[in-house]
Amino acid sequence: MIDHLFETTTLATVINGFLLVLCLYPIIGSFFWFFGSLSYRWLRPNEEDNEWEQLPVNKQPLITIMIPAHNEEVMIEATIRYLFDHLNYTNFEVLLMNDGSTDETEAIVQRLEAEYPRLRMITIEKNKGKAHAFNIGMYFAKGEYILSNDADTVPEPDALMKYMNYFIHDRDMNTSAVTANMDVQNRTKLICKSQTVEFSSIVGVIKRSQAAVNDSMYAYSGANTMYRKSFLVSVGGFRQNRATEDISIAWDHQMIGAVPRFAPNIIFHMNVPETIHDLYHQRKRWAQGGTEVWLTNIKKFLAHPIRHRYQLSMFVDSTLSIIWSFFFILTTALFIATCAYFLVTGNYERLWHAIAMSFIFVSFEMFAGSLQLLAALILDNRGAKLKYLGFAPLYMLFFWMVNPITIFMTFIPALKTIWGKGSGTWVSPKRQALIDEKKAQRAAEDAKKAN
Repeated sequence: MIDHLFETTTLATVINGFLLVLCLYPIIGSFFWFFGSLSYRWLRPNEEDNEWEQLPVNKQPLITIMIPAHNEEVMIEATIRYLFDHLNYTNFEVLLMNDGSTDETEAIVQRLEAEYPRLRMITIEKNKGKAHAFNIGMYFAKGEYILSNDADTVPEPDALMKYMNYFIHDRDMNTSAVTANMDVQNRTKLICKSQTVEFSSIVGVIKRSQAAVNDSMYAYSGANTMYRKSFLVSVGGFRQNRATEDISIAWDHQMIGAVPRFAPNIIFHMNVPETIHDLYHQRKRWAQGGTEVWLTNIKKFLAHPIRHRYQLSMFVDSTLSIIWSFFFILTTALFIATCAYFLVTGNYERLWHAIAMSFIFVSFEMFAGSLQLLAALILDNRGAKLKYLGFAPLYMLFFWMVNPITIFMTFIPALKTIWGKGSGTWVSPKRQALIDEKKAQRAAEDAKKAN
């Protein structure tokens, strides 16, 4: 009887402890990322202080800048011209992978090929996705290093020179890839400015913390990452049926003992979703990709925890994140149902008590999140983004809720992918504002010629 009571009490204690961890997970996580980013700042001052070596032309390794593109007629010419006209690096080529485009992308690139001899285009007749295009492009790339560069992304002029400084030293022999620090290019709308804060939080704090703890990271940025070609080949290239090839290959590299690196001193500028609809679909893809790599590797971690001990914190954090997302959805539904019950039954005292307690909890989350974001904005680009601190509450109240919702909504699709029913086929983002602007410019030019 006593043993049974002891076992029951122990089980209840464990369950209550686990529920407490889930309740406090966002707060604990924010403090962890906050202190982790500060540790990175003081443990790796050289990388934060932008110290890098200018390589002479005869010592510059050949880099292939690969641009997988599907229906990118709006952005592709400006991106290609920028790469050739503004990069502070000589020994590079641009390889455009035209993945089944049905617009004017192919014609635009063919015209530019005559202007830029180091530009080549490989055309894939049927759209099969970014990972498929990249895997084909690997075998046409002449460079020992391959920069993945999205069609709507422009790296800073010194980016290639800075990237190579992460590969050329003896200590860098096991570096598989280096991902840069993303920044938002289109900041005209409120939702875009809020994502500026978000990217600082995710890249500026979380990746720094991951590097401080494990000298690694959970995910590359597919928009702009420099890969060592030999490490791409060693893991069989990108997984073509995954929702996010950049997250998947970062985990694949870690599982073979390679080292993914984060470069906070390299800035690249990218376009972000400008509508709630596009943002939600982007985050669904990210969430599904994160769940897919967790499902892919969970058996390896459980079977050989000692062998993969250096990735253990990554696995634990991903596990808690997925469990917490389901916990958040469930408890939110219960909270709404309970409040509705109190309202219908006229129990206003309990209703007010429930709302007050939730407000206290949210206040703690906001405080922890504010510390995380403040650290991010101070560290990122020497405090240049501090002016966007006013958008932090919108990020914390809205974007934080999007993450668990998208993980919950994409868990079944992620399972289907692991069961062999996934697809990496992509649809290019809608760039309606840019299309309208381009049409307006053409109309103005036509009117001017008519006059």
